[in-house]
Amino acid sequence: MSETSTKDFLFLHTRDLPYFRAFLRAVESRFYQNLDLPSPTLDIGCGDGHFTELTFDRKLEVGLDPWTGPIHEAGTRRVYNLLTEANGDAMPYPDAFFSSAISNSVLEHIPQLDAVLLETARVLKPDAIFVFCVPNQNFLPNLSIAKFFDRLGLKPLARAYRGFFNKISRHITCENPDQWRERLESAGFSIDKYWNYFSPNALATLEWGHYFGVPSLILHFLTRHWNITKAKWNFVPIMSILRKYYNEPVPQEKGAYTFYVTHRV
Repeated sequence: MSETSTKDFLFLHTRDLPYFRAFLRAVESRFYQNLDLPSPTLDIGCGDGHFTELTFDRKLEVGLDPWTGPIHEAGTRRVYNLLTEANGDAMPYPDAFFSSAISNSVLEHIPQLDAVLLETARVLKPDAIFVFCVPNQNFLPNLSIAKFFDRLGLKPLARAYRGFFNKISRHITCENPDQWRERLESAGFSIDKYWNYFSPNALATLEWGHYFGVPSLILHFLTRHWNITKAKWNFVPIMSILRKYYNEPVPQEKGAYTFYVTHRV
């Protein structure tokens, strides 16, 4: 997909996050640059506001999240006009209030997904755009360690590893576009377009980052920072590895994630 921003989202995310999260979020930040998101905009699952802070050049009107810690951190970033601590299946907003909504890598974690989609439709105006991204049906099959077990004929180990990695990723759904189309149409949405991104090699880099990133996790536990310094020189080695995935052409047929652009019917 084309983009208009001159920001280096890869560096911006990598300086603040462990790299396996950073380069996926950097790719996603690019997708929003050519999207028209009329105000007022709702961010469903806004978390700590970091993604919004780096991705958009304006404040979003409302951020919604059920977690106290992250949403309080979002308040310190001043990237929303209003923050609401609430569940997505019980949004405290009037009908047809928002002109657009986003949900970046959130919906796959939600048990009551259909209820959240219905609530999202309720608070959006007719024809309002709703943009979101989620892991898809290619995520689990393309995990590199599970594929290694598959090649050795160790199917039970492959299944166990996929279950383990899905659990630590906190995924409840990794569905294909047909399944999403059914969910969305039942809630009152129509898909305008979608594309897969994040190749199997990019996914393997993210996967191994969970293990190579243990020192960053320890540093974050001790200091609340993921990196020792944010100076550019500190990221030269990892950026040289990640840049090719950041610049991957889109769509990727076997991409492990899907970006959806939909509208309220």
